[in-house]
Amino acid sequence: MRVSAGWCRMMGLVTVLASMSLSSGVSAFDYDRAAVDSVATVIPDRIVLTWNGDPATSAAVTWRTNTQIVTSEAEIAKAVGSPNFRLYATRTGASMERFEAAGYAFHSHTVTFENLDPATQYAYRVGSGEIWSEWFHFRTAHAGPAPFTFAYFGDAQNNLLSLWSRTIRAAYAEAPKADFFLHAGDLVNVGDRDSEWSEWFEAGDFIHATIPVIATPGNHEYPKQKDGSRRLSNKWRYTFAFPENGPENLSETVYYIDYHDARIISLNSNEERGDQVDWLEDVLESNTKTWTFVTFHHPIYSTKVGRDNTKLRALWKPILDEYEVDLVLQGHDHTYGRGANVATGRKMRDGEVGPMYVVSVSGPKMYELTEREWFDRGAENSQLYQVIHVDENKLEYQAYLATGELYDAFDLIKQDGRSNRLVDRTPKTPRRRDDNTLDKPKKK
Repeated sequence: MRVSAGWCRMMGLVTVLASMSLSSGVSAFDYDRAAVDSVATVIPDRIVLTWNGDPATSAAVTWRTNTQIVTSEAEIAKAVGSPNFRLYATRTGASMERFEAAGYAFHSHTVTFENLDPATQYAYRVGSGEIWSEWFHFRTAHAGPAPFTFAYFGDAQNNLLSLWSRTIRAAYAEAPKADFFLHAGDLVNVGDRDSEWSEWFEAGDFIHATIPVIATPGNHEYPKQKDGSRRLSNKWRYTFAFPENGPENLSETVYYIDYHDARIISLNSNEERGDQVDWLEDVLESNTKTWTFVTFHHPIYSTKVGRDNTKLRALWKPILDEYEVDLVLQGHDHTYGRGANVATGRKMRDGEVGPMYVVSVSGPKMYELTEREWFDRGAENSQLYQVIHVDENKLEYQAYLATGELYDAFDLIKQDGRSNRLVDRTPKTPRRRDDNTLDKPKKK
């Protein structure tokens, strides 16, 4: 009898959960370790699609195997309705590097597909010899301005398979043709813990391989070392292939990507922030795109008293204001807050705004919310994802609960020679707080 890999994974999960319940007395809901096998095999896994070049003509893919695999390749073809597309696939070599994690060695593989046609759907697979992944689809960007949609996630961090999975899958259900998914840091809780990355990949499954990932590192991607210092986990380097157009010492954490008529910029709020100021000014000054989005982990404005990042605000906010960045997408505070805090002394017409700052959370770890002047809409005890659609001079922003219920919405409209016009479309529902949402049951 042929047994599928999916059936084996399911039965393994059942066995793990049953043993937890019977032997340890710990409920499955509270169990925070991976219920998936994190050991690499000959079969390619942890496949993730990114960009390290022009999204209109290239795409990058990373994946993992065990060390039995000593060659690394990928195949790509234009996707058509007939399965015979495979006959027209071209094969290209990939780079391979040996790493160790959780007591075992594995190979990390990276390929960059180049010279692709813009606005075209492609099929690809990765592997070597007779061992290959399934075929995945993706679409290259347009060479110029065109409508696009993306989803943005705050911290995933904890209970990735058991609870964060519902958020990313709900986002995919809401926006299955999203052009990319953007993660504002703390993808996992302990950056060096391999089992957590296993959960992150299992939770997103094929989504990571078909919708390009843009990510910025959070403080939990910087685990503490034996000497007390913190450094970026090497898992970041071999999990993602991002552009190397930032400061040399911040490669693949500080970078920018031009997509259609937008420039998306990742800053690294964990590292020396002053080093990024000159680079940021250069990237914004040279920007010819209509829309500009900046993402980093630690918020300019916190959703809770006592968590403000005043040094970060002093360094970066004047630049974000001066160049009229449209959206600043952040995480870290495990709550939701959205607002535009106009710079002191800056005159704005009614209905106009400067940068719109957002703090969000997609995973189950929750903090308390403090009422702050800077945000117009806030929430606590809520898992959310955000879907942003851009079409010419209009941006539509919608924040959804993990259940798919709309919680926040607004439009930004470009105006010649003036700041963005804000159209607030916030639903007429109460602000979500601990006292009006489903709280933890009281112990008997």
